[in-house]
Amino acid sequence: MDTRSSAHEYDAYYYAHGCGTPYQRDEAWLTFFASVADRIVADIGPRTVLDVGCAFGFLVEALRSRGVEAYGIDVSPYAIASVHPDVAPFCRVARATEPFGQRFDLVVSIEVLEHLSGAEGAATVTNIGAHTDDVLFSSTPFDFAEITHRNVQPPAYWAGLFARSGFVHDLDFDAAFIAPWTMRLRRAERDLPRVVTAYERRLWQLDQERHARRERRNTAIFHSLSGVNPSAFARYY
Repeated sequence: MDTRSSAHEYDAYYYAHGCGTPYQRDEAWLTFFASVADRIVADIGPRTVLDVGCAFGFLVEALRSRGVEAYGIDVSPYAIASVHPDVAPFCRVARATEPFGQRFDLVVSIEVLEHLSGAEGAATVTNIGAHTDDVLFSSTPFDFAEITHRNVQPPAYWAGLFARSGFVHDLDFDAAFIAPWTMRLRRAERDLPRVVTAYERRLWQLDQERHARRERRNTAIFHSLSGVNPSAFARYY
């Protein structure tokens, strides 16, 4: 995690109580990050990856075990000290707003930017965009209760920030294997036709799904009405 105010917030107490369930080296968390790593390797296939806000380095560990040159940064000295010795050389204490030192095929940021102020979040998005052309990004749009969440925003807010750096949401990529609101954002310089086509295709799919749900609802309603012709009322629903 990263915040300008104080790295000491992300200590043993935070990881025991601030992540919904205790964040620790157990089967549940290792299995989750293994599944994320599997999808990254299979669906994106990056050679180099940076996990921004890597915490205990579980994703770095899972990716490296799959042959990916993965690295991690986190603002918390406690978290980095908890990284497995096998991947400790590849994880370091650093802020997400600081230069990463090299470019990466993919940068991952999972539930990190809501911990930053608005200005820090925007600076982090700019920093990420300076070091990659491909991003997997999630930030909760709902969890306002966690006291370290300084800037909880809907996905559209973050998509707007990334757009300033030339990134657009790849609507053809389903990133829900991380969280329902996860986005894959890719640099779209001089590729406006592809972007527009993807957005229109997704809008058409959503419209067809909405139409199908409406038809199913109408059918259920009208079948419950004896002697009524559904077509006579379809225009009202």
